[in-house]
Amino acid sequence: MADMRERQPLDGVAFAVMLLCTALWGFQQVVIKLTAADISYVMQAGIRSIVATLLVLLWISFRKIPLWEKDDTLWPGIAAGLLFGGEFVFIYAGLEHTAASRMVVFIYLAPVFTALGLHWWVPGERLLRRQWLGVALSFCGIVLAFSEGFASGESSVLGDSFGIIAAGLWAATTVLIRGTKLARVSATKTLFYQLAVSALMLPLASLAMGEKGVVAVTPLALAGMAYQAVIVAFASYLAWFWLLTRYLAARLAVFSFLSPLFGVLAGVLVLDEPLTPRFAAAALLVGGGIVLVNRR
Repeated sequence: MADMRERQPLDGVAFAVMLLCTALWGFQQVVIKLTAADISYVMQAGIRSIVATLLVLLWISFRKIPLWEKDDTLWPGIAAGLLFGGEFVFIYAGLEHTAASRMVVFIYLAPVFTALGLHWWVPGERLLRRQWLGVALSFCGIVLAFSEGFASGESSVLGDSFGIIAAGLWAATTVLIRGTKLARVSATKTLFYQLAVSALMLPLASLAMGEKGVVAVTPLALAGMAYQAVIVAFASYLAWFWLLTRYLAARLAVFSFLSPLFGVLAGVLVLDEPLTPRFAAAALLVGGGIVLVNRR
């Protein structure tokens, strides 16, 4: 992996790949909603992790990436996998109770929660005054979005709450990786831990929740699972790790504010979800907070 001193400012390739990745990540919640008629929510997450784990194993074999050597990362890796799996339980289950455009805004609080976690737990990751302003902006956005959920006739508070819990678990995963020996192994191995543990955990969670599982194998279901597993969980994550080895991570992270904006747009255009002025303002506050938190 390239040394930090070798990493470059963003160029046209980095901009193009990050725009594509954030659009893919933002659209994923819409795809989950569209697939839910054929495959229940959490079971989708389980199938996604199983397929992506197999693809990562093929990639590791093709690239001859060390995977099985002893490096004292087994238990941190399992812990990261459990947090990762828990995150997706709440994302997928939450989408049954809230709009895709709302869920994507709540789960992308994760960069803000991550910054707070690193500030408290990892030396050298203290927040600056501008970043604290970003934290405040994001939380104002969440309060505004939640107030709309309470005021709406069909309450989305349960699903919205699940989104915030998922964001907290995502942030906890990042802090765990950053603060343990996982930070010193390849990103592909860390991804493998997360996918493999969640591949075991998520189908069991679906069964425990009494979900119907795979109801019908339709072209839409196959396309939805291919999008989630092959395009997002495998290809886009590898693209993200490739970017991290070549470009400055802090500048890449600023792009994360685009995912909730793409997600809101996709929910409105594809699923005909309502976009009220209050929620639009909340999404912009969260996005602005993410930008400030990630600026150095």
